[in-house]
Amino acid sequence: MTGADNVALGDQRYFAFISGLWTGDRGPLAQAAVLRSTNFRGDGYFDYGDIAELQVRTDQLAKRKLEPDDIVIERSGGGPKQPVGRVAIFDPPDDRSYATSNFTTAIRVVDRSAFDPHFVNFFLHSLYLTGATESLQRATTGIRNLDWTEYQAFTVPKLPLDEQRSIVLLLSQAYRAAIVNDRQLRILASLKRATMRTLFTKGLRGEAQKETEIGPVPESWGVVALEALGKIGSGTTPDRKEPAYWNGSIPWITSGRMYEREITGSEVMVTSLAITKSSLPLLQPGAILIAIVGQGKTLGHVAMLRCEATISRHVGYVQPNTALVVPTFLRAFLESQYEGLRQIASGNGSTRAALTAGNLRPLPVPLPPTLDEQREIVAVLDAIDRKIDLHKRKRAVLDELFKSLLHKLMTGEIRVTDLDLSALETAEPAGEAA
Repeated sequence: MTGADNVALGDQRYFAFISGLWTGDRGPLAQAAVLRSTNFRGDGYFDYGDIAELQVRTDQLAKRKLEPDDIVIERSGGGPKQPVGRVAIFDPPDDRSYATSNFTTAIRVVDRSAFDPHFVNFFLHSLYLTGATESLQRATTGIRNLDWTEYQAFTVPKLPLDEQRSIVLLLSQAYRAAIVNDRQLRILASLKRATMRTLFTKGLRGEAQKETEIGPVPESWGVVALEALGKIGSGTTPDRKEPAYWNGSIPWITSGRMYEREITGSEVMVTSLAITKSSLPLLQPGAILIAIVGQGKTLGHVAMLRCEATISRHVGYVQPNTALVVPTFLRAFLESQYEGLRQIASGNGSTRAALTAGNLRPLPVPLPPTLDEQREIVAVLDAIDRKIDLHKRKRAVLDELFKSLLHKLMTGEIRVTDLDLSALETAEPAGEAA
């Protein structure tokens, strides 16, 4: 940054380093809450939801116990899509003794008349976001390690302390807006789940309920097997070595696309020959797609097809009979069965969780007697979905705003002294809002 002195992280007049801890090998031992790579959120703050409790050597803990506003650097780990070098500032959530794992190192600002720790954390986070740490990765036995000597050579701009604090305030306010938006998204997601439970058990007409194999439903409703509502099947993967099967005009959909909920096309296309030779289903708009195999949370997610397309072997489908069921109603019900579908997939005897057409065909579905009533239920859920989509778009804009502001402030492209901050209320940095 022009117009500012720069101080290397390795300068011990300003910064000290605290190593992480291993599980204790000999006594006396003490209990410690240990922050690991899984606790890095990737936004400069920690997720304190799953903290490891370890027995560590008492003498080591005394020297390596974290203090508020220590900055923790991820030195080992990462992956192809997540370079090593994430940072997070420590804001103790409780009164336990905290340390970090042996895959991390903490940086402590020892001269706080020169540096605000939150400013340093934001600066190091900006280095990570711009890819500066990616070139410092060194791979050994499949693990990515940060070249610590080179990392310590990074320099932090030594701005006037008041300017650092103004930058922290501005960035914290921008960050807090994104966190508030995330909280609203979680509330809306919870509202949608509760609304689905109510709609699929009580309906909208105020009817008395009857007991069925899936619990109470309105008296006029039926409970039918999924196979009674349309054709069920799955896709496949054409021979990748056969060029005549690929780069055609028919979208080929994979399980990772299920998060989108509505699919209008694909970058991967197959030919009519692939459809014929590989026995691929040619699905029509309105088909409900289900991730029947998938890593992480992918399995069980549901999407609606809005174009003619085919699917991979990791995707199942229901091509609904629209005289019996509104496709969006069926999608909404299957979305409400996410956890149940995953339980079925885990219990089918396979060592790898998966759903099959045999699992899906007998799945009981509560069914209102008219298409109009089904559409009314969909309209209620669509109203919530529109609000969710609005907040997702807003989150993307806020994220870009924060990253742009962070980059411009940390590179000196703009100076906080040139901005009018009178509209900002005095506030603590945003970590506690996360």
